[in-house]
Amino acid sequence: MLSRDELKDIITGFVPEAEFPEGTQLPEVIVPAAKLTELMEKLKSDSKTSFNYLISHTAVDFSTHFTLVYHLESVEKRHLLVVKVKLEDRENASVDSLAAIFPTCNYFEREVFDLFGIRYNNHPNLKRLFLEDDYGYPLRKDFRDEVNMIER
Repeated sequence: MLSRDELKDIITGFVPEAEFPEGTQLPEVIVPAAKLTELMEKLKSDSKTSFNYLISHTAVDFSTHFTLVYHLESVEKRHLLVVKVKLEDRENASVDSLAAIFPTCNYFEREVFDLFGIRYNNHPNLKRLFLEDDYGYPLRKDFRDEVNMIER
């Protein structure tokens, strides 16, 4: 199992722009959206990290931006990592799909698209999972449900 410092050194070698917040429960890294695919490919394929299991993926709306959150585990090495990406453009929020690297991303990304409206470039089947096409994105802080008069 790699320590936080060991993971930080390895990840900095992969993506020098990576940032590492202090005081988090799990090791955490923040990377630019343009570097996400590169980092995830290396985290999965490099024998030192072997992050072969994407536990979860979701998004958080901070009103001014979205943050994408990915939880990874190396089943073999028993270490965990949280990868985050900040998306500043709320109106055209998009990032490259990770479905080719982690097949479970197919459904995680569809769920995030359905509830937040974040688009995944090159996704194999990006369509809504739960809601009607014209419903809106209910987990956005600016969502307003005209039918039920719910405002957040």
